[in-house]
Amino acid sequence: MIEQGQKLPAATLSQLTADGMVNHQVQELFAGKKAVLFAVPGAFTPTCSEAHLPGYVVLADQLKAKGVDIIACVAVNDAFVMKAWGEAQNASEIMMLADGDASFTKAIGLEMDTEQFGGIRSQRYAMIIEDGVVKQLNVEPPKSFEVSNAETILASL
Repeated sequence: MIEQGQKLPAATLSQLTADGMVNHQVQELFAGKKAVLFAVPGAFTPTCSEAHLPGYVVLADQLKAKGVDIIACVAVNDAFVMKAWGEAQNASEIMMLADGDASFTKAIGLEMDTEQFGGIRSQRYAMIIEDGVVKQLNVEPPKSFEVSNAETILASL
């Protein structure tokens, strides 16, 4: 598993924008920026839709006031699903990133096999990134939602 102080690995995350599909190189996306990246097991799933993403939507302005350049949500879903979920959640301030083949999630060692639920998915976590380096990493134990929420990350900035 990636640890605090380590650089993010080379990987590609996709985003469907008004201008079409954009494939972001992770190292380039976060270079020279302060970012919050949080991951959910799946778009449109209960905890993710009722608490995790909405918390970041509500606190986006406060996070940005603390110097955060990018607030991004990543899931092992496709970019079409991530865009639709972002729109359904009014998440215009959140970059909705797709890790369709779980390559980024596997590269940082935070994948889990949910079996019947959806196969390989991401564990729930949040990280603070500065210039591509993980400054803080909060990984949730299975079936928990306590340390990766927007309130905890805001208090850590």
